Amino acid sequence: MLFMCDARTPGIVTTSWVSSQGKKVFFVTNDATLSRQGHLKKLQAMGLKASLEEIYGSAFAAALFLKSKKFQRKAYVIGEGGLMEELRAMGIPALGGPADATAVVDFDADEPFVDVDPDVGAVVVGMDRGLNYYKVQYSLTCMLQNKDCMFLATNTDSRSYFSMTQEWAGAGTMVGALIGASEAEPLVVGKPSSFLLDTICRASGVAKEQMCIVGDRLDTDVLWGNRSGCGTLLVLSGATSEAMLKSPENKVHPTYYLDNIGGLLTIRDKLSSCVVS
Repeated sequence: MLFMCDARTPGIVTTSWVSSQGKKVFFVTNDATLSRQGHLKKLQAMGLKASLEEIYGSAFAAALFLKSKKFQRKAYVIGEGGLMEELRAMGIPALGGPADATAVVDFDADEPFVDVDPDVGAVVVGMDRGLNYYKVQYSLTCMLQNKDCMFLATNTDSRSYFSMTQEWAGAGTMVGALIGASEAEPLVVGKPSSFLLDTICRASGVAKEQMCIVGDRLDTDVLWGNRSGCGTLLVLSGATSEAMLKSPENKVHPTYYLDNIGGLLTIRDKLSSCVVS
């Protein structure tokens, strides 16, 4: 939600105020197109003070998860540069990604064939604006041929927000393509999975019941906090409207909701500790 803002919006002022009150603030995003370094530069360009240690992205989560499993093989990536950067920063050889954006399968050959690296032990899928048939087939072949090949998803968000005027197909589109081909379900490491929140708790020493998750999505931000026993604050300035929140079909409800993050100041006395995501 903050990543849709700029320096003129109340989000910057409010987040700075929360930090000034001695509260710990973390920026958590399912956007795997950028590494943590990339997100840090983006936040700083918006005029927001942040450190690398305060930023947790789903690309970082994928790399951290593999490292936690003592992963010693290669990863094939359906994703973009940020996901490749995070994997390589953890010492994991990463194939695919932007390098395969123009790759094609030769269907004019007598026997079309995609040759895969036998050392690929994980297929990692995130947002990929260069998705093509070759990447899906390479991933599928790794999962079918390579022993114990894992299927990881940074997130399964149905929509992304690359502009304020349109909604865009999200990482769930790429994940869904491979689910359909492989008939397998991925291990999801981004929101609303508990993996990132558990990581933040261990690193910060903040208990989940002390946290308030702030975001604009019911199916990731609010669900993430509700499942984990955190307070949740939905802002209506992004993906969720008040009509969507109050719809009889909606089963996910936040502790609080406000028009925008600037309204956080109106309930500040009710929040003893705060993690902003």
